[in-house]
Amino acid sequence: MGDYEEETAFLGQKGPFFIVVFLLLNVIYISTGFHSFYIVFAGASPSHSCRVLDGNLSKEWINASIPIEEMNGKLEPSKCWRYNLDTIKHLATVGYNFVDVNLTKVSKERCADGWNYSTEIYHSTIVSEWDLVCEREWRVPFASSTLYMGYLLGSLVSGQLSDRFGRKKVLFVSLASESLVIFAQSFSQSWLVFCTLYFFVGAFQISLYITAFVLGTEVLSKSFRVLFTTLGAFLHYCIGYMLLPWIAFAIRDWRTLLRVLSGLTLAYIPLWWFIPESPRWLISQGRIEEAEAIVKEAAKRNKVTAPEVIFKVKVASSHMKKYSMIDVVKTSNICCTTFMCLLLWMAINIGYFGLSLNTSNLLGNPFLNCFLSAVTEVPAYIIATVLLKNCPRRPLLSAFLSIGGGFLLLIQLIPDSLHTLALSLEMAGKFGFTMSFTVVYIYTAEIYPTVLRNLGIGMCSSAARIGSITAPYVIFLGTFNKYLPYILMGSLTIGSSLANIFLPETFGRVLPETVEQMQKCKGCHKRDVPVVEGGKKVILQEEKL
Repeated sequence: MGDYEEETAFLGQKGPFFIVVFLLLNVIYISTGFHSFYIVFAGASPSHSCRVLDGNLSKEWINASIPIEEMNGKLEPSKCWRYNLDTIKHLATVGYNFVDVNLTKVSKERCADGWNYSTEIYHSTIVSEWDLVCEREWRVPFASSTLYMGYLLGSLVSGQLSDRFGRKKVLFVSLASESLVIFAQSFSQSWLVFCTLYFFVGAFQISLYITAFVLGTEVLSKSFRVLFTTLGAFLHYCIGYMLLPWIAFAIRDWRTLLRVLSGLTLAYIPLWWFIPESPRWLISQGRIEEAEAIVKEAAKRNKVTAPEVIFKVKVASSHMKKYSMIDVVKTSNICCTTFMCLLLWMAINIGYFGLSLNTSNLLGNPFLNCFLSAVTEVPAYIIATVLLKNCPRRPLLSAFLSIGGGFLLLIQLIPDSLHTLALSLEMAGKFGFTMSFTVVYIYTAEIYPTVLRNLGIGMCSSAARIGSITAPYVIFLGTFNKYLPYILMGSLTIGSSLANIFLPETFGRVLPETVEQMQKCKGCHKRDVPVVEGGKKVILQEEKL
């Protein structure tokens, strides 16, 4: 085919058609904000202690049967142990007053009768329903990780499906499937069923996110495309993220919360009749008439006249080289660049998703904490977008990473009495990670040449998924020491900012088209290598780290 931009230039850069598609695709992104973090509330762990099933014991003896333990420098009732119940019963029957007995010498036992959960904040969560505490506490971060495991599958499959069946079909099938799976998840009768369904929620959600992104870039005009890919998708995702804690605040039961979120997603299905298929994809499939019909309808809405024949067919070259994943690590320069990018994407995702999932563990109101975590992303996206237009990528990313990691490392120095300051530092760290998230997408796309760009970003996206799968376990380390997750995330981020120094600068440079045009990673140089060709010694240059 000819050049699509030139052949559809008569549509203009603005107009009702582009405005409607732009707004509707952005509205769909609100649903992704709903579904990304509902595990923060569905999987929250309410205050709990061992249940004592004995009606003959007084309330005072029942309270005394729970040992006092030191947790994060504070004395709190034990969540996993109680004093031996038979001993407590004997002491109470004999007539001892619990104040006069040294209970610390009494043997301890596990919570054989289950746990009592506070309903002050959450009426019901998967933790309180299936007793995911103490020796089964690891099941909560695993449940969170299954969403990101689904992300990994969806990232690998969605592109191939949308290339084969079309952007629009995959978008709305993913949307409907995600809604139905969340609805089914609300009826889960076990932790295993919940995790299995959550895996498919992740697969359908990332498929929805990627496909909508591709559809927008292919349908929208250049001016709307830039706005959509930089601010539109990210900000509307944030809107959904900000609305989530208020919905969860109104609905304290996890099953009802999931059903409401599922119903809100189904409301998007009628948009099928308003969002068109990608004309570019139709052309790639040889469906020229359908593509022209969509463009002519766009011309009608924009009140411009379309030519009789819009797309001109020309013979495509069949001699183009096919590239594979091997080419992304083939030479030392590309291998070095790829390794640095993988490290950056993984570190940023661990920090971003770790802090997002940690809001229910912070002091204060968990709903307000989640809202504040979402709000910090709005100025971060806006500021990062503005700076990207005027600043070099490498120092910009290093600065944002240092902000994110540096503030997290400072949290351990804050006394417990200043929890508001500690919360502010965490939000500042989230601000840095969000800006890093925005920059690394653009930076990576500018580093790789056109022939490897899709493969390079795909490999980095897979590394990002590994980082997000790891994030819940990093937060789980807080059960052993509350500062450990911050130290780990902060150190990893600072380390990745040092690795960023070795990447080439791309600001103000023309995007590379071929591997030969790709900039060299700092630290790579060339050395002469003698090679014998036709009986003669020829000096070639080989890249070396």
